[in-house]
Amino acid sequence: MIRTALPADLDAIAALHTRARATYYRGRIPEDAYAGEAELARTREGWSMAVARAAGEGGVLCAEQDGELTGVAAFRTADGETTLTQLHVDPVHWRRGTGAALHAACVDAWRRAGIGRVRLEVYEHNLRAQAFYARQGWHPDPADADAERSGSHLTLWLSVGSGECDARTGG
Repeated sequence: MIRTALPADLDAIAALHTRARATYYRGRIPEDAYAGEAELARTREGWSMAVARAAGEGGVLCAEQDGELTGVAAFRTADGETTLTQLHVDPVHWRRGTGAALHAACVDAWRRAGIGRVRLEVYEHNLRAQAFYARQGWHPDPADADAERSGSHLTLWLSVGSGECDARTGG
């Protein structure tokens, strides 16, 4: 089941976020940058702000199975641009369709809001996420190929289109 996140979900969301990030950051960046009490508190605060946003400014969706939070996605619209800021599935629930269901729910929300194009940044070493997004129809930003990137993330874009659009292909 996909539903809108509630303030009561914040502890579970922050814990899931931390577990998911550990899978692709472990061994690449210092552990205190993605785990530990201080980072968990910072993560929870960030999710708290996302859950509190007005509907026109974004949304946070949760995937739930048998009362357990299995995934979470957040998006934000600011200055006329919509960004998928987070999409995490609990690693014990990978390969069960949770990420695809969350993504489809985001696409539906973007279509209802009349949003035609969405961006995201994905960690360059997170090949699993890059493959997932490619299957959902996201495409690399051509500027990434032509310029030296100063960060550790790639920018991807999705054309949402009308309700006729296939969310898996973006077209």
